[in-house]
Amino acid sequence: MLGVLRGPTDEDLVRRVQQGDASAFDELVLRYQDRIYTVCLRQLGERPLAEEVAQDVFLSAYRALGNFRGDSKLSTWLFRIAINQCKNKRLYNRRRAHGRHESLEGDPDPDRPARQFAHPDRGPDAGVHRSEAERVLAEALQELEPDYRAIIVLRDIEDLAYDDIAELLGIARGTVKSRLHRARSQLARLLSRNLKREDIL
Repeated sequence: MLGVLRGPTDEDLVRRVQQGDASAFDELVLRYQDRIYTVCLRQLGERPLAEEVAQDVFLSAYRALGNFRGDSKLSTWLFRIAINQCKNKRLYNRRRAHGRHESLEGDPDPDRPARQFAHPDRGPDAGVHRSEAERVLAEALQELEPDYRAIIVLRDIEDLAYDDIAELLGIARGTVKSRLHRARSQLARLLSRNLKREDIL
């Protein structure tokens, strides 16, 4: 009986990118684009902004992949870039006059990989079918402290292992567990305050 065919590992793809195979980077983008976008969306709370930052995550990864040595898993490395990019974007936006509306596109970056990634919910009606409960959850996440929000997203949405989260955030495993407990408690309080009975039933 023939064995199950498996695709290339992350390590294989990284090696190919480092050897100049641009198509291997496209495969990595396809493999991680939805998860990175989800992390950015849950961190930032705005779809266009999350999309912009997710693009920047892969641009940063593309530029830095030549120096990636595999000391951590590629997924952990990408999530670390995403969390840091989201923090930087929030700080940047706080420093700006918030009422200004400028193009998110800006001038095209000559170093940006040409491939643009898509998400299944990016159409004009993307938000129409989201339930009220999902909206309330998204708003509650935005009310959490950034460190709490990050740990909820990484553990409860992305299902990362405690050790991976500890490495990603640069904290002890025990700190991950205690911070997660506090984050869940705070999120539960926010949800119980904002979620109506009809949203649950």
